[in-house]
Amino acid sequence: MSIVVTPFDVSDPAAIDEAHRIATAATAADVPDFPLEDRAEFGATLAHPTPGNGWWHALARVDGIAVGRVQVRLPQLDNTDLASVTIEVHPEHRRRGAGRALFASAREVAGEHGRKRLFWNAVAALPGGPPRPEAGAAFSAATGAKPALAEVRRRLDTTGVDQAALDALLAEARSRADGYRVVGWHGRVPDEYVADVARLEGRILTDAPMGDLDMEPEKVDDERIRGIEAALTARGRRVYHHGAVDPATGALVAWTMLDVGGSAPWHAWQATTIVDPDHRGHRLGLIVKIENLRYALAREPRLTAIDTWNAAVNDYMININERMGFRAVDAWTDWQLDL
Repeated sequence: MSIVVTPFDVSDPAAIDEAHRIATAATAADVPDFPLEDRAEFGATLAHPTPGNGWWHALARVDGIAVGRVQVRLPQLDNTDLASVTIEVHPEHRRRGAGRALFASAREVAGEHGRKRLFWNAVAALPGGPPRPEAGAAFSAATGAKPALAEVRRRLDTTGVDQAALDALLAEARSRADGYRVVGWHGRVPDEYVADVARLEGRILTDAPMGDLDMEPEKVDDERIRGIEAALTARGRRVYHHGAVDPATGALVAWTMLDVGGSAPWHAWQATTIVDPDHRGHRLGLIVKIENLRYALAREPRLTAIDTWNAAVNDYMININERMGFRAVDAWTDWQLDL
């Protein structure tokens, strides 16, 4: 059996059709509670990447039939010695070498671009949680990669949110946040806050637990934030933000964002939540997350599930999420391979 890996361009509709078919089948098999992008949103996601990255896409074919896909992200503004890899093989064609062929191609491409490390993640089951495939961890270990960071995905069932409990949490938190002003918006970041959002976003890889991952802080400025917004809008994503403003300076010192899909309006990803180190201890993270949850739910009546990831050792954010009602679903390991 000959496996042929062929790069494709995101302007090729037939290749996008094949990649979407593979991605949908793989997701349904491996993480069946994930939202599935329809063909239009999937194509828009590939056609409108966020700024600061180059991308390489390829399909694996056997006898002309596409059986797997790979995408390689090549950061251009920071972490330029790193490449991240996503590989998906159709469930009907697994354990026949397609994954290995795709990985070999990704590794070659990364080397051609001067990258020194590869990075990816793999899902696994938690004790007592829903079943998850074991193949991702086994495959990762077989490549020689090392587990670099343990994470846990948690989900909030918004239909079971205890509003009285949230009221009590907010009241307690606000007693610690005297003077801070809470602001919220949908879509584009107001001009007065875009520099603050860029500064906070750029702190993520500094402030969040990163385990043994070898990454440098991202270089985020106003232009990059506007580019991210444009990409999300082109994909049909709807985003909701809340932040806390320092009364002394007028600066945004805490910020969170929810991202709702166009083809799966029942689902949102909890994106960044961060508090400036100089303003911690005032429960600002809890305040902005609760306010943003309520803000989004008031505008997204079909939203019933929100997913978030935390490093397994990030006790502060885990505590916030669990107090809000998020519950652990599955485990994720970030793997790193030195080339």
